[in-house]
Amino acid sequence: MKILLSNDDGYQAPGIVALYEALAAIADVEVVAPEHNNSAKSNALTLHSPLYVHTAPNGFRYVNGTPADCVHIALTGLLDYRPDLVVSGINNGANMGDDTIYSGTVGAAMEGYLFGIPAIAFSQVEKGWGELGAAASTAADLVQRVAAQHSGGKPWLLNVNIPNLPLDLLKPPKVCRLGRRHAAERVITMDSPRGDTMYWIGGAGAAADAAEGTDFYATAAGHVALTPLKVDLTDHDALAYWSQGMKQMLQGDLG
Repeated sequence: MKILLSNDDGYQAPGIVALYEALAAIADVEVVAPEHNNSAKSNALTLHSPLYVHTAPNGFRYVNGTPADCVHIALTGLLDYRPDLVVSGINNGANMGDDTIYSGTVGAAMEGYLFGIPAIAFSQVEKGWGELGAAASTAADLVQRVAAQHSGGKPWLLNVNIPNLPLDLLKPPKVCRLGRRHAAERVITMDSPRGDTMYWIGGAGAAADAAEGTDFYATAAGHVALTPLKVDLTDHDALAYWSQGMKQMLQGDLG
């Protein structure tokens, strides 16, 4: 199995180093990751400045761009082969509920999925890299099991959140839906040295929907949360409603 590995915390982050070491025992792994932290960059691509690829002493390649840039460049010219799987992570903190919309970790995995390659995004629930070895071991085991069972066929995209627990306390993976968060906390303001007002995005809101069946609920109970994602943002349930409304508007114009 050939795996393309990326992340959003940067190529030197403990999460990607630990995950590389765990995956290298079961697959051929190529790392193409951002040079610096790119958290919350979602699916952004860099279109108005050049991108450069450099190789670190450990063989990891890094890019002065976003997580999606890294995967995009790798799949459209940097690699001379098509990987079997794109893996992103391990992220320093959760990517659950609404977080997935903003997540650069998920964005890197999604870029692989958009190219028709199965992809998995891994995150630890709490920041700080606690029990990182257990998370990396769990991720590698899940990669091996899922890839063996779901090889071939249509590509898939999985979002996985792992509690910061020792291996013997981690509970088996649970397939979950995404929960929801309350609105983000208030923006933080402060004065710059020149007297200008600086604005910092506030922290993520608390969980608004952490009911049974959500990723929030599963991880709080010690389970690894696994959520299959899709890219289609169409509100299919509302198509008929809006179609009927459009007909009425057009008829009114004609009348």
